[in-house]
Amino acid sequence: MVESVSILGSTGSIGRQTAAVAEHLGLRVAALTANRQTELLEQQARRFHPEFVAVYEESAANALKIALADTDVRVGSGMTGLLEAATLSSTDCVVTAVSGAVGLKPTLSAIREQKRIALANKETLVCAGEIVMREAEACGAEIIPVDSEHSAIFQCLSGRGEDPYRTGSRNPELKKILLTCSGGPFRGRQRSELHDITPAQAVRHPRWNMGAKISVDSATLMNKGLEFIEAMRLFAVDPDDITVLVHPQSVIHSMVELVDGTVIAQLGVPDMGLPIQYALTWPQRMPSMFDRLDFTSLGAMTFEAPDLVNFPCLQLAQDCARKGGTFGCVMNAANEEAVHLFLKEKLGFNQIYDVTAETVEALGADNADTLDVILDADSAARHFVHEKIGA
Repeated sequence: MVESVSILGSTGSIGRQTAAVAEHLGLRVAALTANRQTELLEQQARRFHPEFVAVYEESAANALKIALADTDVRVGSGMTGLLEAATLSSTDCVVTAVSGAVGLKPTLSAIREQKRIALANKETLVCAGEIVMREAEACGAEIIPVDSEHSAIFQCLSGRGEDPYRTGSRNPELKKILLTCSGGPFRGRQRSELHDITPAQAVRHPRWNMGAKISVDSATLMNKGLEFIEAMRLFAVDPDDITVLVHPQSVIHSMVELVDGTVIAQLGVPDMGLPIQYALTWPQRMPSMFDRLDFTSLGAMTFEAPDLVNFPCLQLAQDCARKGGTFGCVMNAANEEAVHLFLKEKLGFNQIYDVTAETVEALGADNADTLDVILDADSAARHFVHEKIGA
C-alpha cells in the first residue's frame, strides 16, 4: 500500500473519485493537476493541502496562483507542471487520470522515477504501449491498472504462476482474456438509426458515471477498442488471445481463461472507486466505503458478441492493434478530435467513426520506434481531422 499520491487530472471523474478514496484511506495527497477547472482545483487544494498543484492552461494557472496566495501551495502550469507533479520525490504513486495522449510524457517521467503508476489513462498504452512497458520493466516501476476491466484481469491473475506480478510480462497460466463490455446506451440499434444522436444522449451511460469523452467512446464502442489494445500491452498477449463479450449488467468486469480451461471472473458493483482503491492498496486489500453486490437482486447475467457492423469503432481498433506501428496512435488522436467536435455539435455521431477511419487509412504507418515518431503521428492525425472538417 502506498502512502502518498499525485493525482493527474484531479478535477475529472476518476480524479475526484481518487481523491475521495485517498481521503478514506488516509493517504497524503502530494500533488493535484487539472486542465482548466481552477475553481474545483482550488477547493481540492484547500481540502487536501498538497505541496504542488498545476493547471495545464497558462492563464488559468495564473488565476489559481492568485487564489491560493494565502497558502504555501506551489502552483505550476503546462506540461512542465504535469511533469513536476508526476515526479515529486514525496509521492509514492502517480494516478494518471488525465484524458487523452497528454498523459504519455508524465507517465514516462514517473516510470523513470520508479513511481507506482495507477493507470487510468488508457491512451498512454494505445499510443506508445511498447515503449511504456519496456521502460517500466527497465526501471522496475509498477503499473497497476485502474480501468475496471483491466483491474479485473489483474485481480484474476494475481498470485498465479511463479512470478505473480511483473510489469508487461505474460502470466504462464493465462490462456485467454475475456474482456467485458456493457454495450453502451445504443446497444441493439442500427447504424442508420444513430445519425441524429445528440451529445446529451451519448453521454448518458446506462451503468457507469463517467466523463463526457469516455462516455461517447463507450457509446461508439471505441472505448472497448482502446481497452483491447491496453490489455494487449499490460498483459503481453496477442490480439487473438482477447475476446470481447457484451455483458449489459456490468457485474462481471472481466474474466480470464487459464490453460487448463478454468475461467475466473471478478465481480462487483459498477463503481470505479473499487479498482481505484485496489490500485492504491495492492497487494493488500482494505475495507472500502462502496456498496456490496447483492446477488439476490441481480436477476440474469447475459452475454453476447459485440455488434461490429453497427458499431465499427471496435473493429477499427482491433485492426489497428494487429497492424501495430503508429496505427493505434493515429486512431486515438483522430478519435479524440472527432469526439471533441461531436461534443461541440460540429460532427455527427456516425461521423466519429468515418473521420477516424479515414485518418487511420491516410496516416497509419508501420514504424513507431521512438517517442518522437509517435508524437509526430499524434500531431499529424489531429491536424488531418481539423483540415478534413474545416474546424
